[in-house]
Amino acid sequence: MGLKRQDVGQNSRPHVERELTGTIIECFLRVYNALDVGMLESVYRNALVVELSRHGLQARTEVPINVVYRGVEVGVFRMELLVDEKVAVEVKATELLPPVARRQLLNYLRVSHLDVGLPLHFGPEPKCHRLESPRIRT
Repeated sequence: MGLKRQDVGQNSRPHVERELTGTIIECFLRVYNALDVGMLESVYRNALVVELSRHGLQARTEVPINVVYRGVEVGVFRMELLVDEKVAVEVKATELLPPVARRQLLNYLRVSHLDVGLPLHFGPEPKCHRLESPRIRT
């Protein structure tokens, strides 16, 4: 039941918010190990907020992100979790991590000021992928 390093980041250059994302992943694994599989996503999210707080991190839930097209607001996303105003987190508790979870998180990064996000999968095995905003990939 190990989270492999390649699940966290793929390339060799230094990662944006490396220390912060490392702490978030540690908190994720603590919650996963304590609660195991089968809980609701809201239970995992709330437990993660408690664990992040114990590590001195601020976490906000259901954070609105305005989507603007040609200067006009055309919609609002609700980001599941925002840690220290720097890292978007999406919690999933499904059997398999759906590809749409990564796409959803990338959309949050594209329309916000955020540079990094983590989809955290509380499935049969803990999984995490580190995603960077398309703005900083070049």
